[in-house]
Amino acid sequence: MTTGLTQGMQGTVILDPTDEREPLRRQLTTRPEHIVGTVGLLDISKPRGNVLLDRLEERLRARLPGVELRRYAKLTFTKPAPDDLRRQIAEECQFVIEALAD
Repeated sequence: MTTGLTQGMQGTVILDPTDEREPLRRQLTTRPEHIVGTVGLLDISKPRGNVLLDRLEERLRARLPGVELRRYAKLTFTKPAPDDLRRQIAEECQFVIEALAD
């Protein structure tokens, strides 16, 4: 697979390394009226993401006292969350907030 910039007779060509010739179409899910159950807070391990989540958790606890909050963390922001972590979050949570702050 060729990525990056290439020079050709027609000029510069920028290649997309994801090979998404036809972008995926996604539909937003309907927002629930109330937040109930468990909310997962996922730290993707970017610098200061934990600081953002600490503050968010504090505010959510004050505003949603009946909601359980659980913290999760990826090992590195450079890779997708492992399948087992995604399964765990899906099984344990009704909502998830993923945070990055750098």
